[in-house]
Order: sequence, then C-alpha cells, then structure tokens
Amino acid sequence: QVQLVESGGGLVQAGGSLRLSCAASISTFSLNTMGWYRQAPGKQRELVARISSGGITTSYEDSVKGRFTISRDNAKNTVYLQMSNLKPEDTAVYYCNNVNRPIDWGQGTQVTVSS
Repeated sequence: QVQLVESGGGLVQAGGSLRLSCAASISTFSLNTMGWYRQAPGKQRELVARISSGGITTSYEDSVKGRFTISRDNAKNTVYLQMSNLKPEDTAVYYCNNVNRPIDWGQGTQVTVSS
C-alpha cells in the first residue's frame, strides 16, 4: 500500500526552526516531483515547496522563500523541509505528496509557531 508519513512537526517560538521529514513508500519515488503542502485552519491546502525528481530544481511559494529549504534523499525515499525563521503565519498542518500525480494524503504533521 502506498503511504506518505510526515513527521518532525511541533511547537516552536517565532524565529525558531524545524525540520520536517516525509517517508514515501512509492516504488517510483525517485522519478517524481515531490512537494510540501500546508493547510491552515479555515484555509485551502497550498503548495509551499517542490523539488524535481533528481533534486536539482526547487521552487517555493513567495511567503517562504529564503526561509524554507526542500531536499530529498532518493535512496531513502524521503523528502525534507528545513524551516527557519518561522512565523506565526506558518502555523498549519504540513503534508507531502507527488506534485503531478497526487496519491492519498498522509496524516500530516502539525507545526505551531507562537509569537
């Protein structure tokens, strides 16, 4: 069964850092563009960062540029999101998924940033 398991969230003060991980049991993981998404209460899920299959090309939503870094380890079928200088508006549940062919969403990991 294909699964996405996100971890690494938590409660952090503004200005702090967290590193999220997403383990994907996808046999073709290394061939897929992966992305990190977030969904804040009352808002739609949004894509905040994506990384190409080989990890060479990345892109970010404007509000996280310069603060978030996406990376991946294809040998471990894992994608990461390093988040720095966190702000209260980053508070959300964070998910990962295949950008071009989304599969069933995982449970996500909660990130809460206090002011």
